[in-house]
Order: sequence, then C-alpha cells, then structure tokens
Amino acid sequence: MASDPYLGYEIALAAVVAYGLIVYALYRAGWIGADRPLTLLGPALMIKTTRGRSALDRWGRFRRFWTRVSDLGIALAVVAMGVILGLLVLDAVISVHLNAASAPPVTEALGLPGINPIIPIGYGIVALVVGVVLHELAHGVVARSQGIGVKSLGILWCVVPVGAFVEQDDAEMMAASRRKRDRVAAAGVLANFALTLIFFVALSLVVSAGVQPAANGVGIALVEPGTPAANATLAPGDILTSINGTATTNNSLFESSLVDTHPGEVITIVYYSAANQSLVTTRVTLAPSPTVAGRGYLGVAVTDLTPTQLKQTLVWPLGSSLGPAEGAIYWLVLPLATLEPVSGSTTSFFHLTGPFAGVSPAAFWVGANLLYWLAWMNLLLGLSNALPLVPLDGGLLFRDFMASVAARLRKGWDAVHLEEFGARAVTVSSLLVLLLLLWQFIVPRLV
Repeated sequence: MASDPYLGYEIALAAVVAYGLIVYALYRAGWIGADRPLTLLGPALMIKTTRGRSALDRWGRFRRFWTRVSDLGIALAVVAMGVILGLLVLDAVISVHLNAASAPPVTEALGLPGINPIIPIGYGIVALVVGVVLHELAHGVVARSQGIGVKSLGILWCVVPVGAFVEQDDAEMMAASRRKRDRVAAAGVLANFALTLIFFVALSLVVSAGVQPAANGVGIALVEPGTPAANATLAPGDILTSINGTATTNNSLFESSLVDTHPGEVITIVYYSAANQSLVTTRVTLAPSPTVAGRGYLGVAVTDLTPTQLKQTLVWPLGSSLGPAEGAIYWLVLPLATLEPVSGSTTSFFHLTGPFAGVSPAAFWVGANLLYWLAWMNLLLGLSNALPLVPLDGGLLFRDFMASVAARLRKGWDAVHLEEFGARAVTVSSLLVLLLLLWQFIVPRLV
C-alpha cells in the first residue's frame, strides 16, 4: 500500500482544527476571559497560575545584582536593536536586485519550527520552549527586584506548548520609572544572549573534545548515478583527499584540480571511504562535463565546508581558515548549507574520540545538534525581541528612549505629553519595521 505523501500536512491540519475546536468550546463554556485562568493571546492560550510567584520573590531579592545585570541588558538590547535594524535595511537593499525566482520564501519570515524551512521541528521546538521560558522568567525576576508586581505566570499553548509567560502588573509597570521598566524589558533579551553564550560554549567544548575529521579533504555530499564517481564507488559521507597528487584540502583546490582535465582522461583519486573506514586509491576515467565543454567530469557535489572547516566552525568560528567574519557567518547559516543538524551521511565525516569515544555517534550528534539549536534559537529570540516593534521588548525600550529624548528637548512637557510622544514614536517605528520585514518578500515578486 502506497504511503500518503501529504500525511504530515494532514496530521498538522487535524491538530490545528482540534485545537481550535477545543479553544472555542472552552470560550463558550466561560472558561476563557481576562479574569479567568485561561486567556487568549492571539491564537495562543495562556494557562495562568499564581504559583511560582514566591520563587520569583526569592530570586529577585538580590536587588543590587539584578539592577546591575539588567542595566547591562539595556545596553546589549540597544546594540542588538541597531544590529537587527541594520540587517533589515541590508536585506531591503539586496531585495531590490532580486527577482521572484531568487526571492526568499515567505515562510522564512517566521522563526517557527515546522514553518520556517531551515529550522528542524524537533530541535527547534525544544530550543524555542527553553528560550521563551527562561526569557519570561528573567522578566519576572527583574520585575520583582525593581518592586514591580507579577500577577501570574504559566504556560503558553498554541496546538503544542510553545513556551511560558510572566504577566507583570501593568499599572505598576506604567507607574514605575522609565529606568526600572526598561530593566524589566531588557531582562528577556539579556537572558537569551546569556543562553546563547552558554550553549555555544557547551557545544564548542563537546565538539572540540570529542570530534575528529576522518580525513583532511572535501566532504562528498552527492554522487550522481552513472558517473565516474559512482563507478568508482564513491558515496555521500566519503572524503576526497587528493586528485592526481594534488591535495584537495578545500573546495577551491578541489575545483582547480579539475579545471584543466578533459573527457576520457584517467586521473588518480584518493578518498576516505566511510564504508571501509580507510583511505582508498583508485583510477577514474572522466566523463564530459554537462556544463563546461571540453572539461572532464567526476560527478560529485561537495559540502560548502570541508569536515575540518565544519568542526572549526562549531568549535570557534572566529578562528576559521576562511577568516573570522566568514567563519561567524557560516556558523549562523549552517542550516542553509544543510550542515546543521549534522545527520545522515554528514556524520560519516567524523569519528568520536576522547571522552566520547564509546558513545553512539547517533546519540552524540543528537546532543551536539541540540546545543547548536539552543544557541541559535536564543540568538534569534534575543535579536528579534530587540526590534523597536510593539509589543516586543524593544518596542518598550524604544518608546521610553524617545520619551527621554523629548524630556531633554522639550523642558515644558509634562509626563503625559512625554508618554504620548513615546507612544507615537514607537508606533512609527513599528510600521517601519513591518515595512522592512515585508519588503524583502514583496519587492522581488513585483519585478
């Protein structure tokens, strides 16, 4: 019996419909409302409780510590706001030169596992939940350290659990000084950046201590059937180390070693065979290239990073042989290069050593991949929450910043006028951010 190719979509649709019916039934029964334990936040269901507030009080009693930490958070949030706005402007400029075929898919606008095509659903959900829960806890702890009340906390549910929330007392937030409420707003961004650093260091230590490339060469990602490479039994997961005596230790050397070849030429290749776990030397007769007339063709596609470069990127991207800037960029875009999560034939590029020598490679890479996605998703959460967009943390920070600027320039304005000016300013910034977010998806499709 043939399997249904749309089964996953059908299950997802059924889950969404079931969730909608359950929420509607709870609403009709009177269980959902502003003064009820269940409240709607858009399509998400907030399951509230007052339990846990005493823990926030205990953690928040170290007022001086949290004040200094959250002041640092404000500075980091401002820097992050500038970085993410700069990236949006850069994307907008680049998008002018794109056409519909090369435009990014709309699903990339949402950093949600299962919707964004580069975020794996399993690792993504775990990382998102961890990031959101600790983000919200940071808000609650700093709020209590600043004398601002917490009304409730709980779970945020949208088909599946998507995180947690801490509901500050809105009246006390607005009555507090701008500095105090900005500390509360920046606490979540700071928590996500701190988690990014923690998980990045953990991944670096694990990969550094336990992973060694099986050989120094280019990793084979694809072997086309019926080509010389396939006839020579090369397979995805193998590592090509030399061609005609020239070491292929990076992609440029691999490409240049084939530039002057011609169809029918016999070359000698050396590669690490993942199946045999040993180096193999063999001779191959090249076929005609399907793209460049007169050039020999081997029939393999190699990974964007060599196994050695991939390990270096996971351990310390700023020390990459490609340079610190390109190494950092590659760390961020490993999912786009299909090198994260490390799975399938890609795991064959490495063997485990040191404290992880006896560990199952499958189990090891699940743990390593999870650390990567915990770091990656927390970085995404920290940057996105720094946007000057209502109702994100950056929106509150930008509103208060603009009110502070107005207070210096307009000495005669009272608190009401200053708050109104800040509110108008963040409304404008929110519209501009939304325009920039939509621009990169709409403009190329209008060309």
